[in-house]
Amino acid sequence: MIIIVTLLGLFVLQTAAILLLEYRRPQRALAWLFLSFCCPPAGLALYYFLGRDYWQSRRISRRCTPAKRREIRAHVSGKIRMVRKPEECGNPAFAGREELIRMLSGLSGMKITGRNHCRVLPNAGVAYDAMLEAMEAAREHIHLEFYIFRDDEIGEQFQDVLTRKARQGVKVRLLCDGLGSHSLGKRFIRTLKHAGVEMHFFLPPLISLLERRFNYRNHRKIIVVDGLVGFTGGMNVGDDYLGKDPKMGYWRDTHLQLEGDAVYDLQDVFLKDWKLAAGELLSHPRFFPEHHCTGEEAALIVASGPDGAIDASQGMFFGSLCAARRRIWITSPYFIPDPAICRALKNAVLGGVDVRIIIPGKPDNKLVYAASLSYLENLQDAGVKFYRYTAGFMHAKVMIIDDLLAAAGSANLDMRSFYSNFELSAVLLAPGTVAGLADAFEKDLKHSEFIDPDKFMRRGRNVKLIQGLCQLLSPLL
Repeated sequence: MIIIVTLLGLFVLQTAAILLLEYRRPQRALAWLFLSFCCPPAGLALYYFLGRDYWQSRRISRRCTPAKRREIRAHVSGKIRMVRKPEECGNPAFAGREELIRMLSGLSGMKITGRNHCRVLPNAGVAYDAMLEAMEAAREHIHLEFYIFRDDEIGEQFQDVLTRKARQGVKVRLLCDGLGSHSLGKRFIRTLKHAGVEMHFFLPPLISLLERRFNYRNHRKIIVVDGLVGFTGGMNVGDDYLGKDPKMGYWRDTHLQLEGDAVYDLQDVFLKDWKLAAGELLSHPRFFPEHHCTGEEAALIVASGPDGAIDASQGMFFGSLCAARRRIWITSPYFIPDPAICRALKNAVLGGVDVRIIIPGKPDNKLVYAASLSYLENLQDAGVKFYRYTAGFMHAKVMIIDDLLAAAGSANLDMRSFYSNFELSAVLLAPGTVAGLADAFEKDLKHSEFIDPDKFMRRGRNVKLIQGLCQLLSPLL
């Protein structure tokens, strides 16, 4: 009897703790309560290790202080062209959209800049060639940050370039997520370090579990070469991105090569993450050299994470959706929107906006995919059009709003990207870039199957039940 009373008391305390600590996110609270009711002991343990707020971490002291952040930003003072007014962004569609400029500029402490050149890399073959070519030309430093870095054929190509450049005297720093890259072999790592490559893992599994930070992952993809050329987008380093995984087949993704002002912001994000993972503050003018990019494209780097005062990725998506007047076109491999995003999509359709969303036809995670499908019926009722990509695996994370802007990066349209992961997206305002990504979306549509609302609504009762349960847990997936 004493044991039962004790367990019941623990369960009541756990429920009270969830309600008190998760009051800002009702969906997350509901997910934890559901998990607790289904399996109380496991729910208690999981919440203890995975539910802790990021700001309570002991490692928070290793973040860059405001003074040190200002020191880093001082290195780019006078080297960038700030965009403060619609007429300065080089896109006629922004006429009269001052509120959108202000919203975008206030998201993550970074501002819209006007001297950039962006090259869209539509698949891994093109992207990896561009990355390797840029790194081969490095003279001073190479900074890499990836969620997944694999010890396979393309990983060895990267290893070869990085070790060779390190032996030539180029400073090479590699940052990998501790969970995403947990399978990276010791021999592979030893080869890099013996050549002089500095390598660290962001929140290694054991440390993050003990510190109850296992749920917070670094999902960013960044390369910065000599502070002048940068890459970001949806691709990690692995053969599966080249379509060599027989299960997934062709991998459709979008990456970006950037030159100009925006590279300074990519560098800034990398240095901040390096400080957190390595405990070393890198602040020197050589990381922010004067660039000579002649491009006139406006761009904004949006970095988000659980360490931010604002949920910048969610704000970027929500604010952009609300600004749409003609079209919202989205590709996302994981679609788990929060209520605000759902409301914005519905309101857009009611206002006559063409809303189309491409999701994978072939999932890489069945649980997450079931959760994604659980959101479709309600949005289809409002008029949102969904498509399944059938030519392979859709992994591109792209949003196109009218002729105003396009966003591409690591952030999915899901609550994990909004609130738990460290993410990075590039918001591109140049008309040519927006049009190019829109053309790519239309090509993807030709390889996608429209999800008929009537047929989808008639899916089996058991399927609906499973998807509904997955939706309850979706804030944790």
